[in-house]
Amino acid sequence: MRKIENSELNRLSVNEFKESKKIPLVIILDNIRSQHNIGSVFRTSDAFRIEKIYLCGITATPPHREIHKAALGSTESIDWQYVENTSTLIQQLKEEGYTIFAIEQAEGSILMDDFHYDYAAPLAVVFGNEVNGVDEEVMELVDGSIEIPQYGTKHSLNISVSAGIVIWELFKRFYTIRKGF
Repeated sequence: MRKIENSELNRLSVNEFKESKKIPLVIILDNIRSQHNIGSVFRTSDAFRIEKIYLCGITATPPHREIHKAALGSTESIDWQYVENTSTLIQQLKEEGYTIFAIEQAEGSILMDDFHYDYAAPLAVVFGNEVNGVDEEVMELVDGSIEIPQYGTKHSLNISVSAGIVIWELFKRFYTIRKGF
């Protein structure tokens, strides 16, 4: 077995990526403290061609050294926007036809394995602060909550890990329903 060289990966250029078809998924980062986590979400979002990332509240924005270190240039390929107030953004996205789910352990949460959605419509998912999770005001506005099943002692995942799991799961479902790109 031979490892594939970087030159063999058929990577898109930034311009090709910007012009490529995306899955109708936006990521909302609600008051994320760690720039490493932010950069990791950018990198994962690039890998699975999500539509856009919204950075809200205290979430740092590019350019930033720590974001760049984890993002590896994906801040250039992924469309992103800073919005100060997450609640205002959610109301705007709802007006644009998005359904919005928090990624949170909450009453009535749907386990990721049991989450069913009409993948023909646009979807937004909210990831919350590393300590406090998704803000209560935001939780009152979302259409529901998705929970990643966990069976250990901590019942807590790093935001970048949670984003990786959720984005991958949603990508597979969008990709299957839409028969690729």
